[in-house]
Amino acid sequence: MSPLRMIYLGLAVWGAIHPMYYFVSYMTETGTGLSGLIDAWYVNTSTTGLTWDLTIAAIALTVWILAEVATRRNWTALVAIPATFCIGVSCGLPLYLFLRTRPV
Repeated sequence: MSPLRMIYLGLAVWGAIHPMYYFVSYMTETGTGLSGLIDAWYVNTSTTGLTWDLTIAAIALTVWILAEVATRRNWTALVAIPATFCIGVSCGLPLYLFLRTRPV
């Protein structure tokens, strides 16, 4: 595996674990669960702006993945879409780059 692919994989793992630590900590601390976490994303204009920023980035990444999968027929790259929306762009983007750069 190339050093670049190892970096992408490391970033995908980091992007899955690091933000999830804070999400789980918040939900445990407040006892509100996922609905409380989602409510917190819209608590003020700053967090709402960040939420929309990441949502737009996730949609753009999804469009890119779909367009490339249609061209390259790299079906395994579709795994990055649920990773993006269930975990976050910080996991989905490097995961997609990892899957995209595999040797053909």
